[in-house]
Amino acid sequence: MKAGKGTHEIEIDQSGKNWILYDVGNSVFVLLSATLLPIYFNSIAADAGLNDAQYLAFWGYAASAATLAVALLGPALGALADTKGYKKPIFRLTILAGACGCAALGFARQWLVFLAIYVIAKVGFSASLIFYDSMLSDVTEPERMDQVSSHGYAWGYIGSCIPFALCLGLVLGAERIGLTMTAAIMLSLWIIALWWLLLSLPLLRSYRQRYFVERRPRAVAESFRRLGRTLANVKREKNIFLFLLAFFFYIDGVYTIIDMATAYGTALGFDTAGLLLALLVLQVVAFPCSIFFGRLAVRYRAEQLILVCILAYFGIALFAMILSTQAQFWVLAVLVGIFQGGVQALSRSYFTKIIPAEQSGEYFGLMDICGKGASFLGTTLVGVVSQATGDIHLGVGVIAVLFAVGAVLFCLAVRVPPEKA
Repeated sequence: MKAGKGTHEIEIDQSGKNWILYDVGNSVFVLLSATLLPIYFNSIAADAGLNDAQYLAFWGYAASAATLAVALLGPALGALADTKGYKKPIFRLTILAGACGCAALGFARQWLVFLAIYVIAKVGFSASLIFYDSMLSDVTEPERMDQVSSHGYAWGYIGSCIPFALCLGLVLGAERIGLTMTAAIMLSLWIIALWWLLLSLPLLRSYRQRYFVERRPRAVAESFRRLGRTLANVKREKNIFLFLLAFFFYIDGVYTIIDMATAYGTALGFDTAGLLLALLVLQVVAFPCSIFFGRLAVRYRAEQLILVCILAYFGIALFAMILSTQAQFWVLAVLVGIFQGGVQALSRSYFTKIIPAEQSGEYFGLMDICGKGASFLGTTLVGVVSQATGDIHLGVGVIAVLFAVGAVLFCLAVRVPPEKA
């Protein structure tokens, strides 16, 4: 894996490649949570006598519970993981919780048990990403961060399609190969769990914590005190504080487009199969474009490229307001695919550069709060505006406001020199 700048090339070393492999391993869980798991839970819930409204409500409660748990625990766990010798063991525990929870879902036959296991798996998955992101400063040098981060997202997008396509084939072709639907989904969950665990091994074997806080007596209590000091100081670190505010708004716009795309297309009367195929195309397009943005970061500053992505998303949100045909939806999917990986990867690497390396865990815990907190704001605004005005186009248009606010705050953040933080 190389990224070039004219004749100059930056090569990603083995530690960086091992870090990227974890993105390939865990990303399929995101696709699983958006597709097969809700469908499987729906069948379990229906067998238990739950109606559609109850099914949707309880599924939403479980997702919210997992999100809230990670948002509350993330910074504290991140602060503890910054202590010398703690990051890898905690990271390993979150992987085991996520992957084993994923496999255990195949055994659940009672809807409440299924939801409880799902919350454990999702918490493990989300928590592992806090430590995974904070490892970036340990596995590569500052000049390689943009490329490594971009490759992580890129290979995660395309790599997740491999086991997912296999599992989708098992589920759709279950009868042809003599499997029940339940058996096919159980086998799919085991395949995904095994994929996740196996691709975690290279990083777990090779990772060495280069930046850390020295271990002190009562490390857990000390990590909470250190987190308290960080929270008190972050407002004085204006470049970090403003970036987190900007990230809250523009990443909310990104997540809202991802979450609402299928629902919006369905509301406009588009063909369901065409919508799902368009979203798969988005994943494929995001792969080369994420790598391309990583290469651009060698020549241009990450701040400039992040701003380009935010402004591009602003235009995409405006385009979504006038969407009227399925062909236009496909254009929208391709445009989102071009910029999605870039804005996520470069935001991660940019944040890594402006925070203290030895406190990366707790800072990424704070960043995760912004991402998790933002995950409900945009969808709520779209729903409220759509319902209040009776116009779904205006509801979608509110997403452009999130990108506009995010762009302004980001411009303010990059103008604050780090030494003034």
